[in-house]
Amino acid sequence: MKCDRPEQQIQKSWEANADAWTRAIEQNSIESRRAATDEAILQAVLRYGHRRVLDVGCGEGWLGRALAKHGVEVVGVDASRGLIDRAREKSSGCFRAIGYDEIIADPLVLGQSYDGIVCNFSLLGEEIGGLLRSLRQATVSDGHLLIQTVHPFTACQQQPYVDGWKIETFDNFGGAFREPMPWYFRTVSSWFQQVSKSGWRVCEFQEPIHPQTKIPLSMLLICQSPDD
Repeated sequence: MKCDRPEQQIQKSWEANADAWTRAIEQNSIESRRAATDEAILQAVLRYGHRRVLDVGCGEGWLGRALAKHGVEVVGVDASRGLIDRAREKSSGCFRAIGYDEIIADPLVLGQSYDGIVCNFSLLGEEIGGLLRSLRQATVSDGHLLIQTVHPFTACQQQPYVDGWKIETFDNFGGAFREPMPWYFRTVSSWFQQVSKSGWRVCEFQEPIHPQTKIPLSMLLICQSPDD
């Protein structure tokens, strides 16, 4: 019996869990998001003054709705049709079902150039270089790529600090999540290497922390093209 690749399993998980994820966002039940990470990515976009933003892996579209309240034009794309359907139900904004393989094959599928591109906890697979290179072609010359991901220090959970596949069970998110999800863990240095090899340079590095525990919840890389 042929097994799906981890990247295929990731997409299947999001399709199966679209309703549970949407409820988790509606109920604000994910502590790390409440504590720091939602506000971190929102304020980063606003601080750089981006007016046209591409939200890659937009999920049910919460960031697009939040930015729209500040007058930012947002296009959200996600490989999960279920999540895109939820995004369209909640907003009149532009949300499109586009897979990462489609973006790699033809970056023009994303439409006009953006001054900000956001990957908010949406780079989950092992091979991300092709996607990051393609996103350069969708960015204006002085635009930014903003990547927020789980902080490797926290996500390591006392396991060996090496790149490799892990499993997210969603047990801490509440709700009826139906399918676990594989995701690819990277060390801090590995993240920086991936970004550099893909033709970006990190111009700012943030580590949003929990206000009570002071534990880092995520890391936020704000990148530009080296020629900018």
